[in-house]
Amino acid sequence: MTIPPRFDVTSEQIARVVQTFYAAVRRHEVLGPVFARHVTDWPAHEDRIAAFWRNAILYDRGYDGNPMQVHRDAGDVRPAHFDDWLMLFDATLLRVLPRDTARAWSALAHRIGAGLRMGLRQPEGVPIMR
Repeated sequence: MTIPPRFDVTSEQIARVVQTFYAAVRRHEVLGPVFARHVTDWPAHEDRIAAFWRNAILYDRGYDGNPMQVHRDAGDVRPAHFDDWLMLFDATLLRVLPRDTARAWSALAHRIGAGLRMGLRQPEGVPIMR
């Protein structure tokens, strides 16, 4: 049985969003330097992130990774960076995709971003209330 995609988007559109987004990231005054410290091969990074999104949206099994661990291991990714990341990503989605597709993808990105942000705020896990 084939699982339908979360919303209507093609692999080509995913690749275009990722390429357009990371071109903007490289120019961004806050995010650009953070990414520059960690990404040495932009085409490979973009391919990996496109695979992540194909997995998340199209259920394509071509991605194998742990985004939470990658962001934690970077050491200089802060929860506040996700505000800039999401703002830039939303602008890219609206520029590249039809409005309904952009909104659906944005909602997914915001849910994922909230999880990553929370994981960075509490690297030791959920606090125990006493």
